[in-house]
This record gives sequence, C-alpha cells and structure tokens, in this order.
Amino acid sequence: MILASQGERDYLALECLAERTIALAQLRKLADPAAGFDPLLEARMRALLPLAVRHGFRIVTNMGAANPLGAGRRVMALSRELGLKVTTAVLSGDDVLSLLEPGMRTIEARGAALSEYGALVSANAYFGAEEMLPALASGAQVIITGRVADPSLFVAPLAHEFKWRLDDWQRLGRATAIGHLLECAGQVTGGYFAEPGLKDVPNLAQLGFPWCDVDAEGNGVLGKVAGTGGAITLRTAKEQLLYEVTDPGGYITPDVVADFSTVSLKESAPDRVAVRGAGGRPRTPTYKVSVGYHAGFVGEGEISYAGAKAVERARLAGEIVRERLRDDVTDLRVDLIGMDSAHRTDFSHSLPYEVRLRVAARTATRELAERVGAEVEALWINGPAGGGGVRRHAQERIGVASLLLERARVRPKVTLLDEDREAQAA
Repeated sequence: MILASQGERDYLALECLAERTIALAQLRKLADPAAGFDPLLEARMRALLPLAVRHGFRIVTNMGAANPLGAGRRVMALSRELGLKVTTAVLSGDDVLSLLEPGMRTIEARGAALSEYGALVSANAYFGAEEMLPALASGAQVIITGRVADPSLFVAPLAHEFKWRLDDWQRLGRATAIGHLLECAGQVTGGYFAEPGLKDVPNLAQLGFPWCDVDAEGNGVLGKVAGTGGAITLRTAKEQLLYEVTDPGGYITPDVVADFSTVSLKESAPDRVAVRGAGGRPRTPTYKVSVGYHAGFVGEGEISYAGAKAVERARLAGEIVRERLRDDVTDLRVDLIGMDSAHRTDFSHSLPYEVRLRVAARTATRELAERVGAEVEALWINGPAGGGGVRRHAQERIGVASLLLERARVRPKVTLLDEDREAQAA
C-alpha cells in the first residue's frame, strides 16, 4: 500500500499483523529467540529493498511482530548480502507482558480477570503515530515495528511529512480514514468485495494494491497500480471504510478518536476515488493491549465420501467417531462441509453426490487432540464404505483477549541500525 504526497511515491507500507498473529509469533520466539518476526520478511525485503534504494521511497511495516529488533537485524544482513547501503529504524517496547497483573480485567463482554484465562503467552500494546515519529525522523529507509494500530502505519508518515501537531485531531482523523482504507491492501481494490453476478470485479488473479495521494490537510485520492486487476469504486471504498468499524462516529485508535460519519467519497476518474472530510476528537489516555493466552489444543480430521448415499455414509461415520470419543472429549463438533458446517443448519434441497466429513474438538492435551484425527483416519477400514482423502491435524490453540493500559506505564523505544552499529533514540 503506497502513500504519496504531491504526486511522488514516498512510502510503501506493509501491514501484516492480525489479532492472533502476534501471539503465534511469540510462540515461535519462545521456541527460537531469533525468530518471532513475520516469516515472509526476507522474501518481501529481498524483492523491495533494491527498488526502495533505486527509487527513493521508504518502507514502513509491522512485520517485526514479536521480534522487531530481530527483524531489523535481518533486514540489515540482507541489505549487506544485496550490496545495498540501507539504514533501519526499529520501534519496540510494545511488549507489555511484564506490566500485567492477575486482577486486571479484559474489555470483552464478560470482563473477566486475567487470572481466569489460561497461562499468558503475550501482551502487546497498540502503538500509534507518536511512537513511530522518532523512527521516521531518523531518516532510515526502513522502519520496522511490532504491534502498531493498522491505520497508524499510514498516519505516522503523513504527520511526519506535513509536520502536524499530535493534537490536530481533524487532520489526524482524516489521515486515519486514509489509513483504514489502505490497511487491508487489496480489499479496497475489490478483494473480499467481489461476489459473482452481484459485485463483479475484473481480473482478480492480478489484483492491484492501492495507493493514495494525500495533501497537507489529510484529504486524498485513492488509486491502484496501473495495469493491474481489480477496481476502486465508490462501492469498494464504502465497504472498506466501514470494515470492522463498530462506531463510525467514534473509531478509537492510539492517535485519535476518528469520526468517519462526515467522510465524503467521490469518483474523480476510473479507479480514482477522492476521500475528504473525516473528523476527530482527542485520543484516549490508554493503549489497547492484545493478550494471547494458552487455550488448550484443537484436533481435526477430515474424510470424503462420494457416490450413492454419500451423505448417509458420512453421517454414520461422524456418529461412529462421536461415540468412540464420547468418554474422553466433551467439546466436539461434527460437520458435513457444504451442508451444515457454517450455519449448523442443513440448507440443501437435495442430497449431494459427494460430501466431506470434518470432526474437530477442543482438548486439554495435544495427545487427545491427535486422537481426534486418528479416529477419523481409522474410518478408512473401520467405518462406512468408500471413504478417502483423509487429512488430520492437531495444534495448540491461542486465545486472544483485550484490556486497556495507561500510556504512562509503557516505554516505547527506537533503535537505529546502521551497518554494524546500533543507536537508541528516545
């Protein structure tokens, strides 16, 4: 996703973290202290660093995940391998696990104390533009962060370039609207929007990513890379603007409480949408913190049945597995994919010729999770006729909850990596 000012492509932003992603990254880091950043970091940087040096744009990304400093060092090693002179600024300090206390309550509907959850894996505060600005001021070509609010990856470069005050709530609100439109990449160019016959999008196989040309007031024009598939229209922009927004008049980020209810969207040309008029109110005194915790294990097994009475055979197979696990597994579900797995209701008007059975269970131990798939695999010769294509899988389950933490308790840190030297900024 590209941010531009006055027609120049100034920043390339890669937003790569979901709610659960960073907790899973923390697990990888626990197993290997050198890991914990995005597994695609090297492949993407190998492709982008030469272009960034050649064309003079800066890369901003949260691919640092649970190990931003490790990610920064990997980028420096890669730049040396490629014969490039690159500096990298790393924002860390969002890991606040050591600041949590058992009595803290989450902000989910039931508001339970942390002590009621499983053993904690991770806790990361959502930083914003203010925390990123020292990294941008360093002049580094690559800025790597851990957990940063998605729109803030775009708000920070704009605030830096245009020298906005961090209490300029109107401009920050407009920039947040721009960031929210860009943060999910191909969604605003038609990905996730497309629905055949109702919302057709051309050439999705070559879906282009968006860019936005933004002015000093925080208004912008969305476009997409020339010659690529997809489309930017009023419909795609409206859907993305409201995506995951519970209250359009009060969208809370670390930078501002943004007001999207005053946004104006206008198609100015093919694949061009002008975005104007968002507002904002003062930010809250707390950070949102995403907490990952051990939530047991999930075991799964799948098998297909085809031909006459395929559904009847699949249902019998599910009953067999349910009975075999009855005394040991209490949280079990049996689905016929394509018939009742999504909505738990059979909407079919006629029985299909083929069907896939899925059995899944939440368990307290990995051993029991693996048994779920083993019982499905046993259906090959110990169940109904004609089963095939078995797949089985067991994995640890990470739950996610959220809480609020006072900003004053958190210490963001920026580290500048230049060749073999490291320097810290405030």
